[in-house]
Amino acid sequence: MAASMASQAVARGLRGASAKYLFLDKFKCARVSSRRWLNLQEYQSKKLMQESGVTVQRFYVADNPPDALQAAKRLNAKEIVLKAQILAGGRGKGVFNSGLKGGVHLTKDPSVVGELASKMLGYSLTTKQTPKEGVEVKTVMVAEALDITRETYFAILMDRACNGPVMVGSPQGGMDIEEVADKSPELIFKEVIDIFEGVRDDQALRMAANLGFKGPLERQAADQIKRLYDLFLKVDATQVEVNPLGETPEGQVVCFDAKISFDDNAEFRQKAVFAMGDMSESDPTETEAAKWDLKYIGLDGNIACFVNGAGLAMATCDIIDLHGGKPANFLDLGGGVKEKQVYEAFKLLTADPKVEAILVNIFGGIVNCAIIANGITKACRELELKVPLVVRLEGTNVQEAKRILSESGLPIVAANDLDDAAKKAVAAITRK
Repeated sequence: MAASMASQAVARGLRGASAKYLFLDKFKCARVSSRRWLNLQEYQSKKLMQESGVTVQRFYVADNPPDALQAAKRLNAKEIVLKAQILAGGRGKGVFNSGLKGGVHLTKDPSVVGELASKMLGYSLTTKQTPKEGVEVKTVMVAEALDITRETYFAILMDRACNGPVMVGSPQGGMDIEEVADKSPELIFKEVIDIFEGVRDDQALRMAANLGFKGPLERQAADQIKRLYDLFLKVDATQVEVNPLGETPEGQVVCFDAKISFDDNAEFRQKAVFAMGDMSESDPTETEAAKWDLKYIGLDGNIACFVNGAGLAMATCDIIDLHGGKPANFLDLGGGVKEKQVYEAFKLLTADPKVEAILVNIFGGIVNCAIIANGITKACRELELKVPLVVRLEGTNVQEAKRILSESGLPIVAANDLDDAAKKAVAAITRK
């Protein structure tokens, strides 16, 4: 059965907005996706790079027009670039509701920066990646604009096949690396990094040469590569991607743009990094779900899906769709679930006005079904659930869970399997 549009949306959501595929050679690719709810603005990534000695453009950050003007004057640069700081891509071609076109502006006159900033700050910028209403700009980056004579691509990422980090580079930067890998795979270069040795001098120099740096620039690029690896280790990154790693007419190797993905398991020792996370552009429900270690994906239908596991979520969406229903969302409990999480999950689902029924589909492996059942009964009573609830439980301690539900006295509809659950959820809405 072909995947429904709903399950495809779930898959996209679980991968996260920052998921990235990197081609390591002609035949395979590695996928790295960052924690859905950790997002850093461009200036924050550049600040981390600066702290590791990586060469970036000189820049300041401002949250009001006068400060932006002063920043432009302090730079004392031949040309200045003013960038609206939002997480969505396509800023250069975006439009503000102030009437200003473009979230990225170049100027040689620092006196106009304040006026430009006044048309950015406090206004919403709409791009191809934002909601229709756009995203309010609260911060701008005022940076030195540098000419680029040549653009390359460089990244360090974790590769499961190599059991550790690898460097990936190409002399063709400033474009989608997937396109380069597809059309010119011979221009993709890879170096496996020994996690105990780190990046050796010969590796860094070889990668620099493969990227096309020559003469003194080869050594300079190799130094930047080693510093980027230091950053990779320092912040517990799963990926540091620089596109472009550029060469200037003055003979500098500069990291012009970077994306950093982090290992969320290292949050306990990277508190300063995770504290930088910008939640203002995230969906409020997704943000609230993340607080309870829940993954939430909003959809367009009216049957809420409450599951454990991404595969089960997509199967649940597909089977609802097969029986003529439409998922309103799904909420993934994951593995180490507690009653409080179940309760909070129900709060999130019932807060959605589109929801006309809830389908709980739990396959208990490491999940104890009795914990789920206790959480469900508590939520139903305390939240005074007013929509039909269909529950399918299978796995660990399922008999005890079914006893808890049946003796609760609550109007819970039990289902024998997933197909039965989907039919009953769709029927419950049809009868309303």
